[in-house]
Amino acid sequence: MVEPLRVGLAGLGTVGSAVAAMLARSRPALAQRTGRPIDLVAYASKDPPRDPALDLSKVRQVASPKALAVDPGIDVFVELMGGAGDPAKGSVEAALGIGRPVVTANKALLAHHGVALAHLAEHNKAELRFEAAVAGGIPVIKALREGLGGSHIARIYGILNGTCNYILTRMQKEHLSFADCLKDAQRLGYAEADPTFDIGGFDTAHKLAILTSLAFGTEVDAEAVHVEGIEAISLADLEAAEELGYRIKLLGVAQRTDAGIEQRVHPTLVKQGSVIGEVDGVTNAVAIDADTMELTLLGPGAGGNATSASVVADLVDIAAGRHAPTFGRPAVALTKAVLAPMQRHEGGYYIRLAVVDRPGTAATIARRMADQTISLESIVQRRRDRRPHGGDDPRSVNNPAPVVLVTYATSEDAVRRALADIEHDGVLAEKPQVIRIEKS
Repeated sequence: MVEPLRVGLAGLGTVGSAVAAMLARSRPALAQRTGRPIDLVAYASKDPPRDPALDLSKVRQVASPKALAVDPGIDVFVELMGGAGDPAKGSVEAALGIGRPVVTANKALLAHHGVALAHLAEHNKAELRFEAAVAGGIPVIKALREGLGGSHIARIYGILNGTCNYILTRMQKEHLSFADCLKDAQRLGYAEADPTFDIGGFDTAHKLAILTSLAFGTEVDAEAVHVEGIEAISLADLEAAEELGYRIKLLGVAQRTDAGIEQRVHPTLVKQGSVIGEVDGVTNAVAIDADTMELTLLGPGAGGNATSASVVADLVDIAAGRHAPTFGRPAVALTKAVLAPMQRHEGGYYIRLAVVDRPGTAATIARRMADQTISLESIVQRRRDRRPHGGDDPRSVNNPAPVVLVTYATSEDAVRRALADIEHDGVLAEKPQVIRIEKS
């Protein structure tokens, strides 16, 4: 009789509880798929299961995650606690240190310690798998690590944070403010009480750092990612983008350039009707541009069911004896990325200016753009609020004229120089809004 794969699970939050439930209800199907049963035999958790209906009466409780990681009664350690430090880090290191396979959904741990953990895993001939760490239920890790063969990837990009996509979708479709949409996201459980990690772009940056390593064979380096969040995106930007035929999305983008590997997270204009442009709500999407194909994967980016499916998929591979290097190639083969500075990034730009409405302002803006050899695809003067009941003159500095520019491809530093000169000319009433345009 084939022995079962004995699983030790650390963390019984939303995902951990869902993993335990899936292993119980899918036991016969998993055994057929792998040739052996997969059984949850032990767990460690400081809190009771998130799912009160989960029956763990026949599962052994262990005092601590680190004790569970080296427990002789398990074959694989599943870490679902989260966080870049302990207890997650120490527990994973302990398991890998004795050659025990590890499955984790911990993007922060991998973004900050992934290379060291990969070396440790390979030195001890242990598997380290993390399909659930990026894009929830989308199998993008497996696609990059095992499915693309000899394809040469030029760019990988996508919507990697459901909270931000939910907020931007609600703002655009219902003409609501950022603050109102954030409150709704918190009420529905899509955003934390402190949403900084999501809306500031840092969650996306961690995921992008992992994807970059898999796509380009570079060491995971979260500090190398240029990060901008969505806090400054206004309803005016979303409405202007829509009039111009675009949507605004928070994208993570990694691509090869002549100057090196760009890694950037920022709000981006993408064309209406494109696959990425039409991804709404909490859905995630990852697009891969390679010499052999263009591939886009869509699906739920978070939630217990979707994420637990990815965790269990990793357990299936381990039970079936399938092996793969942690980041798609031996850890010693990972190279330091030559980082392309953002100032040299080239592409189109959306620029929204609040300008003082006086003679010569438009000419000043056009001249400064021309000085930096920036060609403009369109210039739109949007409607301006008029002060009711005999208030300020609508042409006064207190009621600036909104002007939207869309450039053809140019460099980041050229745009910044032009805007600095325009500001020096004294024709701006507010700080400019600049959003990059991504081909999708």
